[in-house]
Amino acid sequence: MKKHLWMALTAMVLFGCSKAKVDNTNKQAVAQPSATETASYYEVTDEKAPVVYFTKDISPAGLVRAYEALGWKPNGKVGVKISTGESVKTNHLRPALIKDLVQKLNGTIVECNTAYGGSRATVAMHHQVVKERGYLDIAPFDLLDEEGYMTLPVNGKVLKEDYVGSHFKNYGSYLVLSHFKGHQMGGFGGALKNLSIGFGSGTSAEKSGKAIIHTGGRSDSSIDFATEKQIPFLEAMGEAAVAVCKAMNGGKNIAFVNVMNRLSVDCDCNANPAEPDMHDIGILASLDPLALDQACIDKVWQAPDSASLKARIERQQGRHILDYTDTLGVYNRRYRLVSLDK
Repeated sequence: MKKHLWMALTAMVLFGCSKAKVDNTNKQAVAQPSATETASYYEVTDEKAPVVYFTKDISPAGLVRAYEALGWKPNGKVGVKISTGESVKTNHLRPALIKDLVQKLNGTIVECNTAYGGSRATVAMHHQVVKERGYLDIAPFDLLDEEGYMTLPVNGKVLKEDYVGSHFKNYGSYLVLSHFKGHQMGGFGGALKNLSIGFGSGTSAEKSGKAIIHTGGRSDSSIDFATEKQIPFLEAMGEAAVAVCKAMNGGKNIAFVNVMNRLSVDCDCNANPAEPDMHDIGILASLDPLALDQACIDKVWQAPDSASLKARIERQQGRHILDYTDTLGVYNRRYRLVSLDK
C-alpha cells in the first residue's frame, strides 16, 4: 500500500510532457563527434547538423531573441504548448517571462489534463489553475482535451497510435515552450516530454494518451505506477513525440524552445518539488526537438554543480529516450550550437 501511494505521488512529475531541416539522408551524413570537437558530448561542427541556438539571457527579451533566431514562420493559428504547473510552488514558466513571446505569435496557450489526480485533473480545475497562475492575463487558453481525444498514427514498436486532445487539430502551428528540469519518472523533462506526455489526453478523456505512453502501450485508461516498466515508457515517449511532430505538416509547422532555469530534480507536475541546487543555464531553441534536448543534457553534464540532477537522470535511465528517438530516423541528436551572446 505504501509503495503504491509513494509511486502515485511521485508520478506527479510525469504527466503534463517541425521537423528540423534534417531528413534521413542528412541524418546519415552528419559526422560523428571527433576527439577534436567533443570527446563525450554530441555537439559537432558539421554544417549538416541541426542548429541549436543558445543564450544565457533568461529574460523576456532573451526568450524572444532565441525564438527569432530560428527564422521559423508559423502557419495559421498558433498554439503555445506549456506546462501550467501543479502548484504555485512549482518551477513552471511564469507569465511574465513568456508574455512577450506568446503575444508576438498572437498565440493561444494550450495544455491537457493530467493523469494522476492533483489540481489539473478535470476541466473545471484546470481552467481555475490557469486563471490563478495569471496566464489568462497574457493570452487565451485552450484545454486541448476538454472535449475528448483524437488519434495520431504511430509507426513504432511500442505504440500503434497516440491519443492527443481533440482540439489539437484546430491549430496550424505549435511552439513547444518547455521548462527543462528533472523528472521523477522520466529522469528529465524537455521538448520530447512536452510533445509526448504534454500533448497526451488526460484520464478525463475516453482514452488517455498519457496512460498509453506511461504503460508502454498496455493501457489507454489506467496506470499502475508501481509496476510499469521504464524502458517501454521512455520509448513510447519518443514514438509519441515524433508522431506529434509528423502531424504538423511533416514537422514543418512546429518549433521548440527550452528554458533551463530553476533546475530542480523534480518536474513541474510535482506540487512540492525539491529546491534547485544548481545554477541557471540559459535558453535554447531549435527546429529539432531531439537535438534540443540533447544539447540541454550536454549543458547539464558540463555544469560543475549538477550532481543531483545527473543522479536523477541516471537513476531513471533518462537518456535512453535520446538513444531511442535517434534510432527512429527522423531527428538527430548531434547538433551545432550557435551562441546568441556577444
